[in-house]
Amino acid sequence: MCEEKKTDSKPSNNCEDELKELKKRLKELESELAVKEEEISEYVSHLQRLQADFENYKKQKEKQELELIKNANEKLILNLLDVYEDLERAIENRENDGDGLEVIYRKFRDTLRKEGLSEIPAEGEKFDPFLHEAVMVESHDEYDDGIIIEELSRGYRLNDRIIKHSIVKVCKKS
Repeated sequence: MCEEKKTDSKPSNNCEDELKELKKRLKELESELAVKEEEISEYVSHLQRLQADFENYKKQKEKQELELIKNANEKLILNLLDVYEDLERAIENRENDGDGLEVIYRKFRDTLRKEGLSEIPAEGEKFDPFLHEAVMVESHDEYDDGIIIEELSRGYRLNDRIIKHSIVKVCKKS
């Protein structure tokens, strides 16, 4: 800081110069602060727009997913309607058509396969906990340990995904 001489009642030029410099620096800093505050305001506005856009995107994506599921179900139902109507006709005319139900069964099975459904092999296969659910074990001379003796309920894959495990009885050697 500037030092005043005791004999001089006026502040020295040095103090006045320093004061002017400080005032000038203060104005520069205030100007820089105003610029930075404006930048912050712009960033906040931009962030708010991005957040709103993201929320709109999420809502649109959810709506599209629901629509996709709805359309997928509609396609499946449309494919099953022919089988349903054939089954209805076979029941109405069951005295006249002994093979009708067998034809409908094959058509229904083929429709499900066309949609990506496949059966999981079980009886005589090695037990696989990813494909089968063992609910019973039994000692059996004809089968090796861990081989499926009997399929109690069939399992299914839809495309590559297991949708129902086979319920099985497994051989367990004593």
